[in-house]
Amino acid sequence: MTARPIARILLDSPLPQLDRLFDYAIPESLLESARPGVRVRVPLRSAGRMIDGFIVETGRADDAERPLSDIEEVVSTVPVLPPHLYALARRTADRAAGGAADILRLVIPKRQVRVEKAWLAADPPDAPDAALSVSAADALDGFPGLADAVTAGARRAVIAPPGPISLEDGTPVGGWAPLMAAACAAVLAQGRSAILVVPDHRDYDQAHAALRALVPDDALVQDDARRSNPDRYRGFLRTLADAPCIVLGKRSAVYAPVRDLGLIALWDDSDPLLAEPLAPYVHARDAALIRQELTGCALLFGAHTRSSDVQRLIEIGWVAEVEPARRRTPRVVLSGSGEREVHHARVTSAAFRAAQESVREGAVLVQVARPGYSPVLVCAQCRTPARCRHCAGPLQASAPRATPVCGWCGRSAHRWACTACEATTVRLASSGSERTADELGRAFPGVRVLVSDRDHPLLQIEDRPSLVIATRGAEPIVPGGYRAVVLLDGERMLMAESLRIGESCLRWWSNAAALAAPGAPVHLVGVDGPVARAFATGTFAAYARAELADRGPLRMPPAVRVAEITGTAEGVDAARTALAEAEPALPADAVLGPLPDPDDPARRRALVRFDYARGSAVAAALRGAVIAQAMRGRRRPRGAPTNTLRVRMDVPDIDL
Repeated sequence: MTARPIARILLDSPLPQLDRLFDYAIPESLLESARPGVRVRVPLRSAGRMIDGFIVETGRADDAERPLSDIEEVVSTVPVLPPHLYALARRTADRAAGGAADILRLVIPKRQVRVEKAWLAADPPDAPDAALSVSAADALDGFPGLADAVTAGARRAVIAPPGPISLEDGTPVGGWAPLMAAACAAVLAQGRSAILVVPDHRDYDQAHAALRALVPDDALVQDDARRSNPDRYRGFLRTLADAPCIVLGKRSAVYAPVRDLGLIALWDDSDPLLAEPLAPYVHARDAALIRQELTGCALLFGAHTRSSDVQRLIEIGWVAEVEPARRRTPRVVLSGSGEREVHHARVTSAAFRAAQESVREGAVLVQVARPGYSPVLVCAQCRTPARCRHCAGPLQASAPRATPVCGWCGRSAHRWACTACEATTVRLASSGSERTADELGRAFPGVRVLVSDRDHPLLQIEDRPSLVIATRGAEPIVPGGYRAVVLLDGERMLMAESLRIGESCLRWWSNAAALAAPGAPVHLVGVDGPVARAFATGTFAAYARAELADRGPLRMPPAVRVAEITGTAEGVDAARTALAEAEPALPADAVLGPLPDPDDPARRRALVRFDYARGSAVAAALRGAVIAQAMRGRRRPRGAPTNTLRVRMDVPDIDL
């Protein structure tokens, strides 16, 4: 009996019950083209339709009588799923109780036929000529031992130096960008590939400028959603080549299928933009840790502060901290903290004088918490927050006497009346970026005032006298740095109901302070306490250690892992039963809830707290519950509500 050729195929489907390899027979006409890694179309007998998939491996089956469907078509002969990428996707999905196809959907772009044909017709790219430049070596020398650690495949964490610098072509970038770019260039000079992951387009543009100054263009691959689909697919094909390269991108770039990976560099790991919003919700930091463990490459975490997640890795010995040869910190002034005037004036006299003196020399940055004119309105008589009568959303104002508008549904509140006292007038209770610009514009006559927020984004401004009012994270960079930085609304920021609000404030303030010129004053207005002291003294690691020490006894992340289960009462109960049967057994207080889901009261939500050592067992139990729930959903009557059970591992915060 002759064994027949078969292919084991991963189907491109979000259905959890299809998250496994399926055997298909390879017809004789496709024997040469059906190779591991290529895209194929195969029949799905249970649905009576064709579905896309990837060949993971091929072989021969001795059981000739077993009924197998044939592969319908080899869509492309390019192996877009190399074995190491599938291994990474499978390992990452298993840790997150998700599907491997969901991971690959973030990595492999849609096929572009014309780009693919041109790529196949061209010669393979040559290895780039990328010797380590003097400027790159100098950047690494600022952290003794970092260069050797990166080239040796070690795991390191650094707190990057503050202050912007100008590249040789005059482009201003943050001091962190040349440091991270130099680490990537050092690995490329060894003949190995590197991946640099950044949170957003502002960081991306700075890192891109720093990399272009150190490595040739043919060695730099841009993984950017702002690029056209053909350009993205062309860059993806370049990562499949044997020639080493540097991949620059956002969170999904951590999966780039480069060969002989030497370094993964991650900038600002505590930025929420690095958390994937799509299932299975894997943070780029966790994906980088998994890939480093699989490949043995170097791993570098860089930021202006220290996240509690990286601090935990340092304390368990998995990551080592590298201290700078010369410590540099901004000149922070705790302006008005504990003083009476801070309760009556949003900008204290000390901060105002600093801005007044500094604006004569150049740009001054004023950071605020919210965009718009007045994001919060209250009843003018009883001070009750003004809410929309249609959806109960908060009312906002776009101008001093403008009609209030709901921040949720966008409806105008023409005939608003207070639900508590029936008054019909509102009062501006907060100042957004536009109102702050209006007020400071009157206080600084003749000075140019710029606003940078979600509606008016500015990436870079020229170095001339001006006031820049920016929301957190939207601060433009200026050559030479700001002559002064004033951080407003700090007390309001710290009032947010979030476990990590202290870390977030440190990150917002430190990233803004890092844009200041050397020696420029940085005024933090109206804030005191541990967070303010850590910011003023630059003791970010000590603050992260204290946070971890406080969260450990309370079993809060990241001292423990937290999973979120959302679904019907029946589905959540089934998941809890699966957890109770898992080995090793969880503590009695591991599950919190279930309670009604805040987004959908008809559904239930529970949280599961567990140690890192129990992660595999918890993920397997919850994944099994998701598959069982999905299989039961196939038998529901047509038109019945979907009883989807959703699981998210590694929830960063607890708000149940």
